[in-house]
Amino acid sequence: MSKLSLGVDIAGIKMKNPIMTASGTFGYGLEYSQLIDIKKFGAIVAKTITLEPRIGNPQPRIVEVAGGMLNSIGLQNPGAKVFIEEKLPKLKGYRVPIIANISGSKEAEFVKLADLLKDIGLSGLEINISCPNVERAGLFAQDANLTYQLVKKVRKVTGLPLIVKLTPNVTDITLIARAAEDAGADAVSLINTLIGMSIDVQTKKPKLANVIGGLSGPAVKPVALRMVYEASKKVSIPVIGMGGIMTSDDAIEFLLAGASAVAIGTANFVNPNTCSEIIDGIKKYMEDNRFNKISDITGKLK
Repeated sequence: MSKLSLGVDIAGIKMKNPIMTASGTFGYGLEYSQLIDIKKFGAIVAKTITLEPRIGNPQPRIVEVAGGMLNSIGLQNPGAKVFIEEKLPKLKGYRVPIIANISGSKEAEFVKLADLLKDIGLSGLEINISCPNVERAGLFAQDANLTYQLVKKVRKVTGLPLIVKLTPNVTDITLIARAAEDAGADAVSLINTLIGMSIDVQTKKPKLANVIGGLSGPAVKPVALRMVYEASKKVSIPVIGMGGIMTSDDAIEFLLAGASAVAIGTANFVNPNTCSEIIDGIKKYMEDNRFNKISDITGKLK
C-alpha cells in the first residue's frame, strides 16, 4: 500500500491537508495562536478585508439560534492598508498558505483590492461576492451575469489563484458556479450563510439590530451539502465545501459529495481546536478504509 497523503492542490495552492478556515470565523489567526497549532492547517482564509476600514453593523449582531447562529457583523475590518502592513506579516509566520478574502459594494473596489494584493506573498484570493450583511456586497452572487462580469475584471488584474465564494440564496447554484468558472475562476467555495432572522417574543423586536442576518452552523449543512454536490457536477474547477461542518464525518460527507477541500467556520467558535480534530479524523477514516489520498474520497458518492 502506498504512503497515505492528505495533501491537496487547489488551483495551484498546495495544502498539506484539505482543511481551511472559513473567512470571518478565525479572525487573522492571531487570536488562536497561543491555543492551537495553526501550522497543522491546510490553509488560512483570513477575515474579509475591504479597501477602507469598516466598523460594521450596529449591536447586537450575533444571536444563537437552534442549530447554529445568526450574524450581522457587516464585514467589520481595519481595511487593506492595515491588513498588508500589520496582519499579513504575522500570518505568514504560520507557514501555511494564506488566502485573502476581499469584498466591496462596487466592481471597482474588488478590482483595486485584487491589484493591491497581487504581489505581496499571498497564496490566493477568495472573492466574497455573497455577504448578506452589507448592502450590495451580496448581490453579485445572485446573478450569473454580474458574477461573470466581476470575476472577469478581477481575473485581468491578478495571476493569483482565484476562489469565488457563492451564496445559497439563489434558485440554481450551478448557474452561478459555471458563470464564475467561465469568467476565469480557479475554484468556487460554497456556501456562504443563508438569510434568516430571530425575534424576541417578550420585546416583540428582532434580536439583531440589523433585523436580518446570515445563518450558519449545523442547521445549514444539508443545504450546503446538496449545493456542493450539484455544483461539483457542473464545473471542472475545484469546489471548496463549507456550511455546518462540526466533525470529521461532516467534512468527509462534503468530500464524498464532490468537494476537493473544506472550510471550517462556526465550529471554531464552539471549539477552537475543531480544525485539528477534523484533520486527525479524516486521517483515521483514510487508514480504516485503506485510502491513499484525498482524491480517493472526493466525489466518490455511491
